[in-house]
Amino acid sequence: MRQRGAVSPPQVHPDLPGQVVMVLQGGGALGAYQVGVYQALHEAGVEPQWVIGTSIGAINGSIIAGNPPEKRFAKLSEFWNRIEHQQEGSLGSPWRAVEAMFAKIRTVAQGVSGFFAPNPDAAWGPHMPVGIEGAAFYSTAPLKLTLADLIDFSYVNSGHMRLTVGAVKVCTGEMRYFDNREGAIGVEHVMASGALPPGFPAVRIDGEAYWDGGIYSNTPIEVVLEDHLRRDSLIFAVDVWHPHGPEPETIWQVLGRHKDIQYASRAKSHIARQKQIHGLRHVIHELAQLVPACDKDTAAVRDLIAYGCTTRMHVVRLLAPRLDGEDHTKDIDFTPTGIRARRQAGYADARKMLEATPWSRDADPLAGVLVHDVRPDG
Repeated sequence: MRQRGAVSPPQVHPDLPGQVVMVLQGGGALGAYQVGVYQALHEAGVEPQWVIGTSIGAINGSIIAGNPPEKRFAKLSEFWNRIEHQQEGSLGSPWRAVEAMFAKIRTVAQGVSGFFAPNPDAAWGPHMPVGIEGAAFYSTAPLKLTLADLIDFSYVNSGHMRLTVGAVKVCTGEMRYFDNREGAIGVEHVMASGALPPGFPAVRIDGEAYWDGGIYSNTPIEVVLEDHLRRDSLIFAVDVWHPHGPEPETIWQVLGRHKDIQYASRAKSHIARQKQIHGLRHVIHELAQLVPACDKDTAAVRDLIAYGCTTRMHVVRLLAPRLDGEDHTKDIDFTPTGIRARRQAGYADARKMLEATPWSRDADPLAGVLVHDVRPDG
């Protein structure tokens, strides 16, 4: 296992404008879209040097980071093959909606094989003091076994790729990002990032109880935009929740709209703020060129000049499309049809971006963050 703080230097693709970073939102079954995105990158020979994720994004990201390049896509596919419902398809096309409804009912009643199962402690009722690690409707013990089977954590911690997963401390409400550049990441860190209450139980790390990072910040893009040391980066921000949407007219639609807004997690405002900050850094760098050489040698001026930089962040925002008939239960749609449709959409969107290469176009020299949308939302 590598030493704390050791990390391999990023191997930058010669045709790309910096280190490749994947930022993966949480979203349960919606995470299948991220698999399609990774497939397109993998086939194009574009492997990330850094993966950041919460919840299902942390799971997908850990599988990517926990395997050598030649095994990553196969392991991702195996995970999604394990957790999809296998019973779909017996009634034929006209009954697909009915089958999908019954599949979701099975998910609620029985859990998902290899992922989560009903927690017997929940039968005692919501007021029974069973402890925070038992206070949930489901047990994620099956997921622990699945991750241990698909992720080589010694590889995760060997410095081949940077991995960051987010979880929130239950007792303080503080977000914490576990990073293999700072210390070893194990299965418990990935489990904590996906411990969405009250469905899934908290996970204890070093004595502290953690829940799913998505309840605090489901779009952890600020991790790379605020990273030190700053590097030129090509960031594939793979989002699965829609911040924009039509005005709901029914209670059922309200539930869906509420969920989209909650888990979209202000990604647009995060990026807008970072555009301002990085733009100012570029301005400081330009102003520093006007300072006489004799003044640059003073400590005070050197400290001020250090705030400037010329690094550029290209944010490729990939947003999963809405599927016909989806509603607020879309994140538990583990049907083969739903998973396949989302994977295909992610693959097509990423291929479109890779073919367009918008990051290769001329840009304002003072722009520190540039956003490229494959599907502008709203």
